[in-house]
Amino acid sequence: MKTETRKNASYVLMLINVLVIILVSSNLRSPIISVSPVLGDISKALKLDSFQVSLLTSIPLFMFATCSVLVSRFSHRFSISKFLMYSLIILSFGLFLRITGSIWMLFAGSVFIGLGICIGNVVTPGYIKNNFPKQIGLMTGIFAVSMNLTAALASGFSVRIGEWTGFGWRGSLGIWLVIAGLGLFVLVLELIFNKKNKGKAKAALSVSDFNMFKSAQAWNISIFMGLQSLFYYCMMAWLPSFLTDSNMQGENTGWVLFVIQITMIPIAFCAPIIAGKMKDQRILIVLICSFMFASTMMFVWLQSQWIYANAVIIGISNGLSFSLSILFFSTRTKNSANAVKVSGMAQSVGYLIAAFGPPVFGKLHDWDISWKSSFYFLSFAVILMFFFGMKAARNKCVED
Repeated sequence: MKTETRKNASYVLMLINVLVIILVSSNLRSPIISVSPVLGDISKALKLDSFQVSLLTSIPLFMFATCSVLVSRFSHRFSISKFLMYSLIILSFGLFLRITGSIWMLFAGSVFIGLGICIGNVVTPGYIKNNFPKQIGLMTGIFAVSMNLTAALASGFSVRIGEWTGFGWRGSLGIWLVIAGLGLFVLVLELIFNKKNKGKAKAALSVSDFNMFKSAQAWNISIFMGLQSLFYYCMMAWLPSFLTDSNMQGENTGWVLFVIQITMIPIAFCAPIIAGKMKDQRILIVLICSFMFASTMMFVWLQSQWIYANAVIIGISNGLSFSLSILFFSTRTKNSANAVKVSGMAQSVGYLIAAFGPPVFGKLHDWDISWKSSFYFLSFAVILMFFFGMKAARNKCVED
């Protein structure tokens, strides 16, 4: 009877752990992606200039770049579940501030949103390695799918959500408080369950003194992470403007982004499972970089022709590259503490690299209105990504 009770408790805990991963990951991209479709409404309502508008996207990326390493260093101080709970509390506070209506509250909210997402980004791979050591590929796939699905919904339905709620852009951005609240609820359930079943709790990450910044493999992973993020955020930030200049209607540009996000979902789920069974993922790096390079050349040569086919190519390559980046945090480390540390380093270095992408892409467009120079810049980034990705994909841990 006791054995059966323990099995049931184990199944319940596993279900809660899965729900934690789904709900936490659902909050790690959508609060940022949901801003882009309603930027015009926010700008008109609060009379923002172009620089202030750009800050709404750049502030969270700056927080990722500056805080990721700090988060990884303090990760052993708390229970990993409590750390995730604090991330959602900070995120919820930021989401609330962002919709109060004041310009300064809008920016302050963006700071807290960036910090909350930063903690979740860094700690979740460690949570997966800690709770699902034998199912890392599967759980990384679930993590990536949840993140991309909510991002797709945010990009495709942000304006509609504002209309349905009757609160305009505030409704579009405020709806994500509900998802953050659900995540907090499940994390509280996990903490309560672990108190009642002390033997089942995996309280905190172990302490590691390993210096990631002295590891060549950690640098390979970090730069690969940064360049694939640069590609993604350049597309998210500037693709609608490029398509508008190519005579596509504004509503349709949003659906192109939606196609990219939707295409990423099955890829993001399957890729970690397949890649997790491979000792060497270099063949996937070849596929990713070939697709990304092809997509940039299609924009140069075809512009908006075959745009939905190109959107599928972008979705496949970005789904693969993002999933592989997250998978490296777990498969290229020997324990959960180092998984969090390499996650912190990769996201700090990576998002610092990514933060320069959209401004450079836009500045090149100011110099060359044909957009060709901007896409040549992305092509060069893909070549660099291939170089560092091939090294990162070798069967070599950061500690080796």
